[in-house]
Formats: sequence, C-alpha cells, structure tokens
Amino acid sequence: MKARLPQGMGGGAQSRNDIVRQAQKMQEQISAVQESIESRDFTASAGGGQVEVVISGKKEIKSLTIKPEVVDPNDIEMLQDLIISAINQGIKNIEETSEKEMSAITGGISFPGLF
Repeated sequence: MKARLPQGMGGGAQSRNDIVRQAQKMQEQISAVQESIESRDFTASAGGGQVEVVISGKKEIKSLTIKPEVVDPNDIEMLQDLIISAINQGIKNIEETSEKEMSAITGGISFPGLF
C-alpha cells in the first residue's frame, strides 16, 4: 500500500522553491518593518507629562523636555527618576511596536536575534 501525502505536501522541487520564495518574501517584509520602525520617532512621558522624551526607532534620544516646575534643587533624585522612567518607557514602546509588527509577518513565531 502506498502512503499518500496531502496535496501540496509532496516535498518535491516545486514545494522547496515555494518555501524559498516564501522565506525571501518574509525576509523582505521584515526588512521593510525594521526600516519603518527605525525611521519613526516614539514619544514617552513621566510625571504626568512633566518630563517628555522623543526617541528614534534606532533607540537614540532626539529630545528631552523638562517642565520648569518639576525642577526642585532639593529633590534632584525625583527628576532623575522621571527622566529614567520616560526613557525606559520610550524604549519599551519601540520594542512593543517592533514585536507587534514583526509578529504580524511571522505569525507569532519568534526568531531569536532578529527582533
């Protein structure tokens, strides 16, 4: 008795070529998403908008805005915490956006080191 594979599961040259084409298409889509993310700016704030940071998709800080009323010479630690919090939130926003957009391409499959 001969075993039959489901249609399209023959494993022949045609299906290998299809897999290669699909992989190349996915690679192109991933590259496009990475370029898109790197070209965008992400804004995050802390302290109810008292500190705002703009970070590029390449994770470079482009601007930092500190409202004068949050500057207290007797409490520099609070200002430092707000700056760190805003920067960390900006980086988290970039990573979440990247993960979400890449997941749409890869179907949720993780490729370590890729994104």
